[in-house]
Amino acid sequence: MPSQTILIVDDDETQRMTSAQFLGHKLGYAIEEATNGEQAVTRLMNIHKPLIDLVLLDLYMPGMDGKDVLTRIRAVYPTLPVIMVTASSEIEDAVALMQLGASDFITKPFNNERLRLSVEQHLTIRTLSSEVARLKRKEDGHGQFDDLIGAEKGLALCVALGRKAAQSDIPVLITGESGVGKELFARAIHGESPRGGRPFVAINCGAIPENLVESTLFGHEKGSFTGAIAREIGKFREADGGTLFLDEVGELKPEMQTKLLRVLQQKEIQPVGAGKPVKVNVRILSATNRNLAEDVAQGRFREDLYYRLNVLPIQVPSLAKRRDDIPLLAEHMLACFSASEQKPMLRISDAGVKWLVQQEWPGNVRELENLMYRAVVLTDKTEITDDDFIAMTMNEQKRAGAQQQDYYVTLLDEAGLPKSLDKIEEEIITATLNRCGNSIPEAAKMLGMGQSTLYKKLSGKAA
Repeated sequence: MPSQTILIVDDDETQRMTSAQFLGHKLGYAIEEATNGEQAVTRLMNIHKPLIDLVLLDLYMPGMDGKDVLTRIRAVYPTLPVIMVTASSEIEDAVALMQLGASDFITKPFNNERLRLSVEQHLTIRTLSSEVARLKRKEDGHGQFDDLIGAEKGLALCVALGRKAAQSDIPVLITGESGVGKELFARAIHGESPRGGRPFVAINCGAIPENLVESTLFGHEKGSFTGAIAREIGKFREADGGTLFLDEVGELKPEMQTKLLRVLQQKEIQPVGAGKPVKVNVRILSATNRNLAEDVAQGRFREDLYYRLNVLPIQVPSLAKRRDDIPLLAEHMLACFSASEQKPMLRISDAGVKWLVQQEWPGNVRELENLMYRAVVLTDKTEITDDDFIAMTMNEQKRAGAQQQDYYVTLLDEAGLPKSLDKIEEEIITATLNRCGNSIPEAAKMLGMGQSTLYKKLSGKAA
């Protein structure tokens, strides 16, 4: 499996090979070697090759020595971990190297355990720092396509379209299965657009109770309806100047589709209970896992709204259609979870990688993420195999089989007479919830109804 890459820089061939043997063959890191400082700088400055994650740098070398290399590295890569190796044990030398920006200082001859601890510690810090920076960019609305794993491989076509879309205010409809990362994609479009840094407001249209959709989107005045105890500006005004992301837009009911269309046409909203409309400056990005074109043909979605939202369609492929990205995603997730759980970096055996790539992943990236988190928490070894993954997913497979058996509904009662429609609907809802692990959003999607409608039916059943 691809691993974090360590560059070993040492003119001593024996020392270089010994370190490479331990870090590469024993611990599983990808290893690159340089025999002198000039080679090391050339490799590190080569933008056409993958970035180095850590440098193990000998201090005393002919020509460009370790101090010179360290100075050059810090000028370009201020956060790249650099572990200095030297035969000197003088405190003054260590202090001088740390002042130059060395991450650690190891004296020869060093034992492998000391090297392992230093490497793992600084790679963990680097991973956490990168993840914190990525999350901050996401929170601040500066998310980028480079933050997406697979941007240069399985997502390359989508990213190319997304980057073009980011340069204008063109409405984009992002489609794809649940769990493929449609919101992350929308955030990247926003982050690389002129609106980046302004508000990015995301809302799941299918998760809002039907009677609150209008006030949630457009806001309301105090006392405009029962329960309106305070004035709310709504999501459109929260996103003013920035981007509003309408996730699961296909779940909107016809009445709200009409009102949303009016907003897109007139660039103004009418808060509930307000006397006059309010102008808004919002870019709309939307997403759905439904086939909206089919919904339009069946009369479930307004054709004019569909064409308003679907000016530029971008379909994010399922994980099963971008299998080359699975090892990269798994490695990234393991690194993040290992760091956050303060556990040693977990590696995946070749057989484990093969198993991951062969799975169908109906839950897409979200399902893979759950499995990687489980692996970090449950595994005490340094390497996880295909057998470990099989054991971790066995209970889920059994549960899925049981849920599949519970999904059958009969049309006749014990006396052989047809059941009432209400009774059949109740059994279908119960069976669907069993299959979905009592997930309301997932069950509503399977049943082809809004979550608020399903809540009402369940409330009626409870009554």
